[in-house]
Amino acid sequence: MNDEPLPEPDRVPGAPHPRDAARIIGQDAAVADFLAAAQAHRLHHAWLISGPRGTGKATLAWTVAKWLLSGAATPDLTTPQDDPTVRRIRALSEPRLHLVRRPVDDKTLRLRAEITVDEIRRLQGFFHMSAVEGGRRAAIIDAADEMNQAAANALLKLLEEPPQHATLLLVAHQPARLLPTIRSRCRELRLHPLSPEDMGRVLHDLGLDHDAARLAALSGGSIGEALRLAGQDGLALYQRITGLFAEYPRMDRRAAAALADLAAGRAGAEGDPFDLVVTLLDRFLTRAARTGLLGAPLPEAAEGEAEVLGRVAPDPAAARLWAAAQAELSARARAGRAVNLDPSALVLDMLVGLANQPAV
Repeated sequence: MNDEPLPEPDRVPGAPHPRDAARIIGQDAAVADFLAAAQAHRLHHAWLISGPRGTGKATLAWTVAKWLLSGAATPDLTTPQDDPTVRRIRALSEPRLHLVRRPVDDKTLRLRAEITVDEIRRLQGFFHMSAVEGGRRAAIIDAADEMNQAAANALLKLLEEPPQHATLLLVAHQPARLLPTIRSRCRELRLHPLSPEDMGRVLHDLGLDHDAARLAALSGGSIGEALRLAGQDGLALYQRITGLFAEYPRMDRRAAAALADLAAGRAGAEGDPFDLVVTLLDRFLTRAARTGLLGAPLPEAAEGEAEVLGRVAPDPAAARLWAAAQAELSARARAGRAVNLDPSALVLDMLVGLANQPAV
């Protein structure tokens, strides 16, 4: 028997699930748009909640589901955490709510790469079976842009003849991947990256006050990314990357090799080390390019970062060099991954290339 909990594709590793969030922060426009429709009795049958990863799309979907099914009728989408319906939703035992997400393969116990047509058929069955109970019903599809073609076609049929008293909440990171006919049958709620102030409020709720400023600086307004960095010790890794450039154009080759070896670590529940190293290298180069144009960004994402960035990128000419280096690094990382190059060798080659580019 395997006693390990099954993976949840809609949960950031090491973070609480969005269904457990007590409130939605920093997306006032989307909340107001939904509430205006509900209060005017113009509640659309399908809502497409789109925006960058980690900006609260799933949190909004679960918040809406709690609000609708509990009958809270509050003016801000809040619901009491001790409400029986809310407790059942958090426990995934509310009979009027159906969740669609990438399934776990029964043989390998690994997540499948796509949402399959069988999952949409179960959704159709849910609406058919629950119709006899009456009342409001809801479904969350997270993420809708992970459906395969057959699943998308099956969902389209459901949207063309929507069930009565039903609300479908489609979470989409890349809505352009959805069929245009699916998008046209949904009302969109577009979410945006969080401000540093809102990031701080969410991180406070999650008990990450101490590192909030640096996590916000590195995560680009994405709580999901901030949680990933926190769970994978990303701040310490970014400190190491900043240190590599402390004497640029000289670079400590031993430190570079150690970083490359770290990138070759095995991907686990917390994430992929190679992806983390490449992401943080990309962030450093992006922040260097920005420094050459606008000055060192604040707050710092690592101790001494402002001094290092100011020295490696003192002017717009340097900014152009670092911007070009960032674009090249991203392309090489994608190409290397596509042909399964050794992660350690790939990262070391990137670092050597950065050290050998023309000094500013």
